[in-house]
Amino acid sequence: MILFGEEHLAIQRSARRLIEAEINPYVDAWEDAGIFPAHEVFKKFAALGLLGIDKPEAFGGLGLDFTYAVAFAETLGEIHCLGVPLAVGVQIAMATPALARHGSDALREEFLRPAIAGDYVACIGVSEPQAGSDVGQIRTAARKSGDDYVIDGGKMWTSNGTQADWMCMLANTSDGAPHRNKSLICVPMKTPGVTIARKLDKMSMRSSDTAQIFFDGVRVPQRFRIGEEGMGFIYQMQQFQEERLFGAASLLRPMEKAITDVIDYATTRRAFGRRIIDNQAVRFRLAELQTDVEMLRALVYRAAAEHAAGRDMTTLASMAKLVSGRLARQVADGCLQYYGGLGIMNETPISRFYRDCRVTSIGGGADEIMLEIISKRMGMAEQ
Repeated sequence: MILFGEEHLAIQRSARRLIEAEINPYVDAWEDAGIFPAHEVFKKFAALGLLGIDKPEAFGGLGLDFTYAVAFAETLGEIHCLGVPLAVGVQIAMATPALARHGSDALREEFLRPAIAGDYVACIGVSEPQAGSDVGQIRTAARKSGDDYVIDGGKMWTSNGTQADWMCMLANTSDGAPHRNKSLICVPMKTPGVTIARKLDKMSMRSSDTAQIFFDGVRVPQRFRIGEEGMGFIYQMQQFQEERLFGAASLLRPMEKAITDVIDYATTRRAFGRRIIDNQAVRFRLAELQTDVEMLRALVYRAAAEHAAGRDMTTLASMAKLVSGRLARQVADGCLQYYGGLGIMNETPISRFYRDCRVTSIGGGADEIMLEIISKRMGMAEQ
């Protein structure tokens, strides 16, 4: 199956030109600062139509299928860190899919259009200190008061959180069963009662700002709810599928770059009278890793094609998420090893990739959650 046609490749070429000219020259400074200028960068992607690739044309999107978003995600992997691709992924595949699919026209006009245009930065509010992968246990509540919701609670590990204009928030809107009592709500971040408690200091993804946020009596109109009340858990599970596949696609190029970089190094570096690459063990291991990356690419492309065709890709997306996190760790660790002491120096790109990729097996659903989903869908556990 050939997934990418000329239009996919054109999107990749446009993204690549922007990344090379406007992103990569500044990545090191953004990593040192622990943040990048999201509004400025998003406007540049938006000018090329890249923030609304698979979103409705009626609200400024290109109206293409999800395979085009995956083509873009793969090219985002050419950015010299994983933090900026993560932030862009939040905007495209985490905070806006449910809004695009289930939001009213008025709500999409108010929040989706400016997100596609790069005027608004979005964040996703799901995780809480006591509820990460276990989404059903969130405690943030939105109670009705007249025509409004009044929101109390807090969100944790919120990517884009310190710069976001609005949050796609999952909150409890009733006292029912955990999978039927939740709704997704668009929450403007400048609403009274919203407090950015702190910007979190992370080991990795340094250029992506991550926040802890509190909500104290935050009042928003009920019309800011996405779709039906009580359907938030279902909508969020749907969003997770696009998030997981987008993330897996964005790891393909960084893994390939790690492999090609270490091949270049091992070809010139000599030890015990011969080049490092002349060791069969080194060559074979790198060949195995490249083969595994190509197998992951095939899985990602198949899942994207299934999604574009309107078929359920939950199992495939979960597999891609699981494999991408584990394989990235193998690639990072294996390649770093062949640099020797140079590999643990911050000046060597592999050290950044080694740190950045670790969260892939945690964020967006831990490896163990992916295995639980896959095993259930194989009939080995209760649904």
